[in-house]
Amino acid sequence: MNNELIAKYNIPVPRYTSFPAVPFWKKEEMSEMQWKQSVINTIHKEDGNSLSIYIHLPFCESLCTFCGCHKYITKQHSVEVNYIQALLKEWAIYTSFFAKKPVLKGLHLGGGTPTFFSPENLDMLLSNLLKQVDIAPNCSFSFEGDPNNTTKEHLQTLYSLGFRRVSFGVQDYSPIVQKVINRVQSFAQVQKVHNWAKEIGYSHVSHDLIFGLPKQTICAIAKSIDLTMRLKPERISLYSYAHVPWVKGVGQRAFSEKDLPQNAAKRTLYEFAKQKLLAYGYVEVGMDHFALPTDELFRAYQNNTVHRNFMGYTTAKTPLLIGLGMSAISETEGAYSQNQKNLQDYLDAVNAGKLPLQRGHFLSAEELELKEQVLNIMCRFETSWSATSNIAAYYKQVNKKLKLLAKDGIIKLDDDRLKIHPEAKMFVRNVAACFDPYYNNIEGLEGKPVRFSATV
Repeated sequence: MNNELIAKYNIPVPRYTSFPAVPFWKKEEMSEMQWKQSVINTIHKEDGNSLSIYIHLPFCESLCTFCGCHKYITKQHSVEVNYIQALLKEWAIYTSFFAKKPVLKGLHLGGGTPTFFSPENLDMLLSNLLKQVDIAPNCSFSFEGDPNNTTKEHLQTLYSLGFRRVSFGVQDYSPIVQKVINRVQSFAQVQKVHNWAKEIGYSHVSHDLIFGLPKQTICAIAKSIDLTMRLKPERISLYSYAHVPWVKGVGQRAFSEKDLPQNAAKRTLYEFAKQKLLAYGYVEVGMDHFALPTDELFRAYQNNTVHRNFMGYTTAKTPLLIGLGMSAISETEGAYSQNQKNLQDYLDAVNAGKLPLQRGHFLSAEELELKEQVLNIMCRFETSWSATSNIAAYYKQVNKKLKLLAKDGIIKLDDDRLKIHPEAKMFVRNVAACFDPYYNNIEGLEGKPVRFSATV
């Protein structure tokens, strides 16, 4: 990939944690009755009684300036109990839709900072929630841990509740980078919590690294990976820093854009980091994700069973994903919904006995077919389609876009299938976007411009 091609394809594109991407959802307001019916319809389908749960725990004590998550900054831990009570009220509304106990196949705690909450309060939340489900034998429980505030008690409490995977947010070990992103943590601290997790019995520990951070250099990312290899986590997420200050406000304006590696310079950081990870025995199993051959995500990648949703890449594909908490997103077989993104609006709705819905989207038959194409590309780096499909005419338009990618060496293209070349996997989002009619009409809904993070 020469610099000219990198600049050509380094454009704003959705990350495709859903299709359509959230800015293109058609219903700014979704009624509770409509969403309830979609959940119930999914429950009544084959295997519809199985579900995954995502719980959004939004509180952080300080603002990390690289962060693009929905969070609420406070040092007042008195907020914990009221929020947990709201989560349990929201969960009680959902459990009323089931004729029998649902079967839980996946549970993830995200944030924010889940370990902002005390071990005792996490136990209260999860013990009450898990009473209402049957747990599948292969159920995957995971959570995101901040190395600065994850205690041994946190790890032990969550382990006793069934958690076996923890992901620690490392980002970068350079003191210069850590200072500008307001996330200062030593390798010794990360090593301590990592070793605690392994001693307690966690079978899967992940580390999150980010390339493209302000002030980040090749030397910095090399040091970060070499230190990480002293611990050899089962999985590594190598995320691209998404600079979206128009969405996240003052936090991402704490440094100048001149401090950010751009285009070829940022691509070099990624390629350098990737080659080091491959040399250490990791395998690229999805956009941003690397795993050791002993990790379950690698096995799922080999078996073509990796799935992608709002929790990222997962081995737990279920007909129903329920998102609990402020800003959390849920998914049925034919629809999406997102909760209120404002904390007080979320609390007010739930305490009034209502689902805290802010917006949603019902997928048409055509969108469901395109969703499968996007998932194939994002999870397997390849896909195929049928000339007899009910949207065959649209595929002819797609094929024109794909031919340009093939000409530039991004994909190998046949009449009805494509495969992304290994050296071009970073541009998987560009390939997926060819199948996205909303993105290709980039003015978006009602003429409003839509902006995404750049590919690189």
